[in-house]
Amino acid sequence: MDGNAERSLSDAVRLLSIAIAELSTRLLDVRQCPEMTSTRRLGTDDSKTRTALLDAALQLMLEDGYAGVTSRRVAAKAGLKPQLVHYYFRTMDDLFLAMFRRGADWNLERQTLALASDQPLRALWDFSSEPAGATLTIEFSALANHRPAIRSVVLDYAERFRQLQIAALSSVLSDYGIDVDAYEPAALVLILQSIARFMVIEDALGVTTGHEETLALVARLLHRFEGDQP
Repeated sequence: MDGNAERSLSDAVRLLSIAIAELSTRLLDVRQCPEMTSTRRLGTDDSKTRTALLDAALQLMLEDGYAGVTSRRVAAKAGLKPQLVHYYFRTMDDLFLAMFRRGADWNLERQTLALASDQPLRALWDFSSEPAGATLTIEFSALANHRPAIRSVVLDYAERFRQLQIAALSSVLSDYGIDVDAYEPAALVLILQSIARFMVIEDALGVTTGHEETLALVARLLHRFEGDQP
């Protein structure tokens, strides 16, 4: 065998050895993650592992923003192997969408209960003033600006939220004897939520000028229509 043939054979053996080593590593990863041996594309929606990953992603978004939510950090936060993130979610967009839908569905239920309470205006104000809710709204809005698939889902839920709020507030204002033609429910919902969310954002930054006076005004208005806070 001449020198060129020997070198060609040597190169072929070397490449084959590298390929076998890579394949062995991948097989080892699969054996270490039994859940990944399934032929299913995704894990089940009610899996405890999936829930743990979503909880971890939510906590990371609250702590570090959406940019801090990576597959490795999510897995580490949940105490799981990184491969499991992509077992349950094909892409990170799928993870973000699942996290958003879960939170949005839960908030739709909470909002429905709040607007059906004895003090719906106060309940809506408290609901809109939650710091975690304001943070997630900001992060998902920023994420939606860069991800078209996420934008469409966020927009759909936002419109559903707004329509439910307007319908409920229209009924509430009529019950309170407020002229809904003079005080448009859609405008009042937007004003109420905007003030509540913006104050939360400013408070997180340390800006508090005018907050005390605004809270006092809101408290007077709520007391006028719904009495004392229980």
